[in-house]
Amino acid sequence: MILLLLGLVQGLCEFLPISSSGHLVLLSRLFGVEDSLFVSIILHMATLFAVLIVMRKEVFYILKHPFCQEAINLYLATIFTCLIAVALMPLITSSFEGFMLPITFFVSGILLIISQKRSKRMTNDVECAKITYKRAIIIGIAQGLAIFPGLSRSGTTLSAGLLSGGDREESAKFSFLISIPIILGSMLLEIIKITALGQPLHVEIIPLILSFIIAFAVGILTIKFMLKITQKTNFTVFSIYLFVLAVISAIVIW
Repeated sequence: MILLLLGLVQGLCEFLPISSSGHLVLLSRLFGVEDSLFVSIILHMATLFAVLIVMRKEVFYILKHPFCQEAINLYLATIFTCLIAVALMPLITSSFEGFMLPITFFVSGILLIISQKRSKRMTNDVECAKITYKRAIIIGIAQGLAIFPGLSRSGTTLSAGLLSGGDREESAKFSFLISIPIILGSMLLEIIKITALGQPLHVEIIPLILSFIIAFAVGILTIKFMLKITQKTNFTVFSIYLFVLAVISAIVIW
């Protein structure tokens, strides 16, 4: 049952602007729900496959044209994400104890509101709204900061794209595209940790497979849902939800 819950949380929260890591930390504090490193690898793999399937056209194009602007944008964003993550790693590691959750949930909600207002005032000039090198760097930095639990990766990167003048659709697609190397990197780090610790794996196979399927299927539906609503719907409902989580986490943790 716990594995199924983790699969649902991973598939939904990885791509909705509400922070999957924040939910996992809060669930851990509330109910003692924790995923092992091996389970985390499997669930990350499920969401990675989900992104690859939904973004397959963009991925194939970049693979065929590794030096096009889209590819360079991806490289730049990933490089700056890694630089920020490495620089803040000690603080990021300690933040998974949950003490920052009320603040990060609240900040995520505020970012969505501000970026929503910004996008409504933005010009209709499609060329100006494309992802430029500068915009890719800004989004990459935002993704690096979003490693803190409670700061939604998709919400923070989408907000960064909109606040820097990007188009909603372009920013949403780029947000999901740059998640691919980050999810892959997270998987590799977890594999290294398992190898270094040499811990035996005690996981029930059938629930794990079901958890993978849930995370994969829900991930695909969530990405498609986000790409669709980002073009015409505001983020108010997500902001309200994040504010509620900020209050709940403050009561539980503080």
